[in-house]
Amino acid sequence: MQVPAPFEYERATSVRHAVDLLERLGSQARVIAGGHSLLPMMKLRLAQPEYLIDINDLGGELAGITIGPDEVRIGALTRHRELLESDALAEVCPIFRDAERVIADPLVRNRGTLGGSLCQADPSEDLSAVCTTLAASCVIRGPDGERVVAMDDFHRGPYETAVGDAELLTEIRIPIRPGGSSAYEKVDRRAGDWAIVSAGAAVWLDGDVIADVRVGLAAVGPNTTGIAPISAALRDHRPSDDTYALAGALAAEHCRPVTDMRGTADYKRHLADELTRRALRRAVERARSG
Repeated sequence: MQVPAPFEYERATSVRHAVDLLERLGSQARVIAGGHSLLPMMKLRLAQPEYLIDINDLGGELAGITIGPDEVRIGALTRHRELLESDALAEVCPIFRDAERVIADPLVRNRGTLGGSLCQADPSEDLSAVCTTLAASCVIRGPDGERVVAMDDFHRGPYETAVGDAELLTEIRIPIRPGGSSAYEKVDRRAGDWAIVSAGAAVWLDGDVIADVRVGLAAVGPNTTGIAPISAALRDHRPSDDTYALAGALAAEHCRPVTDMRGTADYKRHLADELTRRALRRAVERARSG
């Protein structure tokens, strides 16, 4: 079956209107922007929403990248192409450009959105790993106003998020700290495919010592995974091959891959180790170069 089941269509004129529609239509309503995840599932009838709420007219409220002195704010409707092409974003968060270069193809990047990627909550999704690595926060709008959820708490399980039936993800907020940089590494079966394993690293240096570090992995567990033991183990250490090896070993130890068509669990643990080393090394090089 390659034809969606019947559904009703509404086009939101504002964020308030979209939230009102979600509240009125209930759990059988779905939001659509790029649609690259939802529409294929509807064609296969793996998803059969009764209502689609189109938010593509809400770019004035939901799209754009704002770089402040202490924080980056990115609207949920911001397209992959905008994230890839923003020099200002690449300067403070180069991990975004690294990741966007290996996401899908230009057709998908022209339409797909940051919010759609995060709300799909696929365990292999690249931007979820990026936002986990950067300790991002998610702004969610509902009938009772806004609430902010840390990225570590945003994904409740595979394809499940903290966004309720009558709520809408509106913005991503990323803290900016001095002395930091980031990088992303990915292995996939073919260009633009879902990751076999990917690793993001963000590091903050105080002189030549690691003041803080975060590593986020994708495709090695039920959610994108932040490896907290790496942060504890590497603080106050000098970056070196031994430091990177320790981080890689901890990444392999604390992830939970499964054997599937993309590879064995042991192979994925090996990739988690190696990609963590590479991402950390590149992030440190970038931080040192300013």
